[in-house]
This record gives sequence, structure tokens and C-alpha cells, in this order.
Amino acid sequence: MIVFPNAKINLGLNIVARRSDGYHDLDMVMIPVGWRDILEIVPSSSGSTTLSTSGRHVDCPPEKNLVFKAWQQLNDAIDGDLPAVDMFLHKVIPDGAGLGGGSADAAFALTALNKMFALGLPDQALAEIAARLGADCPFFIYNRPMLCTGTGTDMSPVEINWGDTQHIVIAKPCGTSVSTAEAYGGVTPSQPEHQTCDIVSQTPPQQWKDGGLVNGFERHIFTAKPVIGQIKQRLYDHGAVYASMSGSGSAVYGLFEDAKMAEAAAASLDNCDLFSGPVIPEG
Repeated sequence: MIVFPNAKINLGLNIVARRSDGYHDLDMVMIPVGWRDILEIVPSSSGSTTLSTSGRHVDCPPEKNLVFKAWQQLNDAIDGDLPAVDMFLHKVIPDGAGLGGGSADAAFALTALNKMFALGLPDQALAEIAARLGADCPFFIYNRPMLCTGTGTDMSPVEINWGDTQHIVIAKPCGTSVSTAEAYGGVTPSQPEHQTCDIVSQTPPQQWKDGGLVNGFERHIFTAKPVIGQIKQRLYDHGAVYASMSGSGSAVYGLFEDAKMAEAAAASLDNCDLFSGPVIPEG
């Protein structure tokens, strides 16, 4: 079985409060985008589960990869009855980008294994397993626009008002990443004036910039790593109706009404990993 785990972006990200457990309460909307990895799963040739990777360098041994951990967690959930498999992961989505590539790989592994072996687990059960792997993983079980609150794992569907917006460009500066610790280390939690879901469902992207849709990580990350902020400005200079850093960065996306304008914006960006495509993923 071959599946194509897709990335995500954040439409707004408010850091609402610091929790007593050290985590933070968030208010954000996550949506799937068309930047994809490739994951193939086949019955094991050796009787043991294996993971091989290609494409972008994966800086961890196979047994620590979230895809391998997904197989382990699912196996535990069904009392050790999951057949052994060989998994082949081709990485395309850059890491350290706020795009959730590793989380997507893990979630797609869970849904593929569930289908491959006819386990019959509903999405809610898969999402509970995915939550043990990482905060973003449950989103990719549902893989549709979601309002994410609490630590990001409390999810409810949201409809996006796209207006005339047709195209997206995502740019991740090469050699520039942002760690989770770095992102949260510079924020001051505060209550937003408007919830992200209200902004993105009630107004089109042309109004988001002035309507209060913000990423609370941007200010201090742009100061620490100016190249990220420069990419955002470049996207606006080339006609984006809205641009923002995704998650904790370092990827930045721009939304465009016109595909040719989006392609010109992408062509203007040097030394970046790039994706350009329809704002609503095909397939």
C-alpha cells in the first residue's frame, strides 16, 4: 500500500495561556496542504518490522522515527496482533518548518495499517493512538480544516471562507529551522480579541491581515531569524492577499488569487525549499 502524507499550515496561532503542566493553551486553525511525502507499506520479508528512508535526510535511527513508533503503538493497542511490515518512507516535506511532516507520516501510517489489515478502528480510536506520538498527529487522522485548542489536540471541524483565493506558496529557508523550545521561549501568552475560527470562517483571506489573524510566534522569531520575516514580506510584495509563518516556523506561506502571480512569487525566492499549488489539495 502506498499513501502520500501531506503537510499542514496554521491559519493563525494564538498562545492563550501557560498551563500548570508547563504546556500552553492554544487557539489556531490547521488545514492540510498539498506538499507530500511518500510512504509504502508491504508485508515483512523477514518477519520483523523495518523502516527504510530516502529523500531528505532523516536525523534519527529508524526505531525512533514516528512512522516506526506508529506501528508499535498500533500493535500495542491491538494486543500485539499487528503483522510485521516493511515500510519505505521518502521524505519531501522539510523538517523544522512548522509543517507537521513527521506527524503526518505517523498518522498516515496508522490509517494505512488500519486499512491494510482491516482492523476496523474508527478515526477517534486512531486519533487517540496518534496523540501518544505527538500533538499534531491526531489532526492528520481527520486531515481536514480543524480548530485546535487546548494543547492543540482538542479539535472541531471548521469551514474556511476562501473567497477568491486559489493558490498557495510555501517557502522554507534552507538551513534555517526553529525548535519548539526556541519558539515558546520568547512568547508572552495573552487572550486574543477574536478566535481564529471566527476570522477564517466569517471573512475571506483578503481581510485576515487587518482582521487580527496573527501567529504569536512571529515577532520574536523574526527578530532572531530575520530571513523568515523577509520571506513573508517578499510574498506580500508579489501580491499575496495574506501571508504568515506556519506554526513555530520556519516555513512561511502566502495565499494568492492568481496562480501566475503565485508562481512569480515562488520564482523570486532564493535558497528556499518551495511548494506551490492549489490552496485546497487535490485528491
